[in-house]
Amino acid sequence: MISKDFFKALEVLADERKIEKEKVLEIFGRGLINAYKKAYNGKTNVEILFNEEKAEILLIAKSLVVDEISLDAEEGSQILLADAKEIKKSARIGDIIEQKITPKNFGRLAASSAKQILTQGLKQLERERNFEIFSGKTGEMIIAEVTRVNDEFVTLSLGYDTETSIPAKDLLPEDVFMGNQIRVYITKVEETTKGPKVYVSRTDRNLVKRLMENAIPELQNGVIEIRGLSRDAGDRCKVCVSSNNPEVDPVGACLGKNGSRIKDVIDNLNGEKIDIYKWSDDPKELVSNSLQPARTLLVQINEMTKSALVVVPDDQLSLAIGKKGQNARLAVQSCTWKIDIKSESDAKIQGIQAAEE
Repeated sequence: MISKDFFKALEVLADERKIEKEKVLEIFGRGLINAYKKAYNGKTNVEILFNEEKAEILLIAKSLVVDEISLDAEEGSQILLADAKEIKKSARIGDIIEQKITPKNFGRLAASSAKQILTQGLKQLERERNFEIFSGKTGEMIIAEVTRVNDEFVTLSLGYDTETSIPAKDLLPEDVFMGNQIRVYITKVEETTKGPKVYVSRTDRNLVKRLMENAIPELQNGVIEIRGLSRDAGDRCKVCVSSNNPEVDPVGACLGKNGSRIKDVIDNLNGEKIDIYKWSDDPKELVSNSLQPARTLLVQINEMTKSALVVVPDDQLSLAIGKKGQNARLAVQSCTWKIDIKSESDAKIQGIQAAEE
């Protein structure tokens, strides 16, 4: 089959679909071989070669040179040495002989099959491309658009003709508004026959990290690092930050002037509270910072068990523990130290002396 217009059309099509032309040719070639097999008794000893310079599509038959053709060999897959020498004088047993073949009506067969082959093949190529794109975004944040809503899940458009459904449990309060764009975190991507299955979440703690990186340049360039992060999605999270530059205050950089930077993150989380505290190599200071906004009087460290006994003023006990233990729990998760909190009065009864720091 010879057609300059055919190759030009493939090039335009590949450009429109943002798919490499070589891949389009590859999938088209596989389709032509399948069409050939169906039309010519299932022969499997063929390959397709595309010669763009001559605008040709060549069908190449490959045969193994043998001294006797096996009874169970597929037709055309083997060739006797004598016959092979007529094609190539230097042929030997075990060589592969290649021949250009042009089956009757193959050009018309290829032309009639082209549309079907390209339609099926391009869909497959697009599915493969989309899988590669979203696999590369695993662990990243993307912007998605809400397209459908019901009581159990929300359907999101992720771009590249890809949709996903996010269960209600992975959403935040007030997230669901038709047509709204929301930021989601990609947790996993699976390849399926219908395209990539993309799992996304609004409750994953790493969404907070990605939102902060997006809003705070010092996190993007590595001047500031997030050393710990814990979260009760939709309510509150704690973030422990450190600075690699002694002249940069990590907490202040994250908050921004008048809290402008962290406000952007909070707005994207529908008002979720974010506590930011400073990392310290000193475990006592780290544990004390993690319980902010509560004030501590004493921190005793047990390096063996990686645990800490903390004494707080009586009027700070409920603040240190938090509603349903939330502040203490998030502090433990973000600083990775076990924390036992006692009021100053209880500490004195137990013989623990705490002085104002």
